[in-house]
Order: sequence, then C-alpha cells, then structure tokens
Amino acid sequence: MSSRISSGPGWAGVVTTLIGVALAAALVLAVPELRHAASAAVHGDTAAMRAEINGLGATGALVVFAMALIHAVIFYPAEILNTAAGYAYGFGIALPMVMAAWMASAVVGYGIGHAAARPVLYKLAGEERMRRGERLISRGGAPLLVGIRLFPLMPFSVVCYVCGAARVPFGRYMWTTLVGYLPITAVFVYFGSRLDTLSPTDPWLLASLAVIVALLAVAWWLGPRLSSSNTEPT
Repeated sequence: MSSRISSGPGWAGVVTTLIGVALAAALVLAVPELRHAASAAVHGDTAAMRAEINGLGATGALVVFAMALIHAVIFYPAEILNTAAGYAYGFGIALPMVMAAWMASAVVGYGIGHAAARPVLYKLAGEERMRRGERLISRGGAPLLVGIRLFPLMPFSVVCYVCGAARVPFGRYMWTTLVGYLPITAVFVYFGSRLDTLSPTDPWLLASLAVIVALLAVAWWLGPRLSSSNTEPT
C-alpha cells in the first residue's frame, strides 16, 4: 500500500464533501434536540448529553444515530455518546444501537476519505493527524486495523478518512472496525447503564475499568513505537 494518501478525485469530491458538511451543520441547527446534544458533546458535558437523550425516550435513538453520523465531520469524544446511550436505554439495547450508529458513521467517514481531496482532509482532521494515520495505515494488514480501533491511538473519524483515502478494501475496513471498536464501546455503554447503581464492588464495573486501563496502557506503550518506526523522511 502506498505510504502517501492520494490527492483524491479532484473538485467533484471536494464539492460533494463540502456539501455534506454543510448539510450536517444545517441539520444540527434545524433540530433543537440535536443542537443541544451536539453542543453538550462538543463541550464535553456528559451530564447534559445524558439528560438530553434520556428525556426523549424512544426518539432519543434517532438523536444517538444522528450524533454518530455527525461525528464524521464534527469531532467530540465518542465515549460521551456511548455512555449516554447506555444510561438511557440499558446495556442490552444501547450496545447494538450505538454499534450500528458507529458503523454507519464509519461508512460516511470512509466515503469522505475516498472522495475528498487531500487539502479538504487536512482541514477536517488536521495535517499532522492525517500524516500520522497514513504512516500507520501504510504498514497494512487487518491486525493493524483492528489494533488501531482497539487501542485509541487516533480519533475514530480520522481513521475512517485515512482508510478511505488509502483505498483500504471496504470489506476489510468494515469488519476490522466492528471487531476493533466493539470492546471499548461495550465498556462505556455498560458504564453508562450502571450510573444510577454504581457500586465499587460491582465485578462487571471493575472488569470494565480494568479493560480501559489496559487499553490505555497498551496505547501509551505502542503509540510512540509505531510513530517512531513510521516517521516520514523530510
């Protein structure tokens, strides 16, 4: 696989991507519930996000799905949405709901990476992030793709952009996203589902915290090594 992201298909891809970004912004502004949820997510207000989704009942599922799609162009910590969904709907309902939403967002992000020219991707994700992602993806292979999702080395949507731009086979991209992103998503959905009954002796909660610590430790150890081994020549 090439170690450089292609410049994209030209102006058609740029225009299509910009139109999509504009439509996403218009949707957020037009729907009050979505606007409030987006504001809470961007500002890291987990309590406001939980209250917004929990107060909407079944309709909140649409907000969860829309918020995951919007994440393709408006970055915020995905854990906020996962925890809020778990709080509002419980683990059994929320986990498949948010995974379906994130997989749909992954399709959108891949499409943006595939269609948009490189300068647009730099504007959306930041040049350094894109170049770092490119260096990682250029190593190739399904295990690396799973590892990038499993260990939070880069934001969810940046990985989507890079994979689309690098023309990672779509089938491989989708199944590695599903397998790699499921564990950390399940942890935060479960955490959200137990917020009202948190107990320091809950074995599942302790296991969830152990998984988070382990993933962060591995990411802390692995990140510098991958970056140093893939430094671009100047």
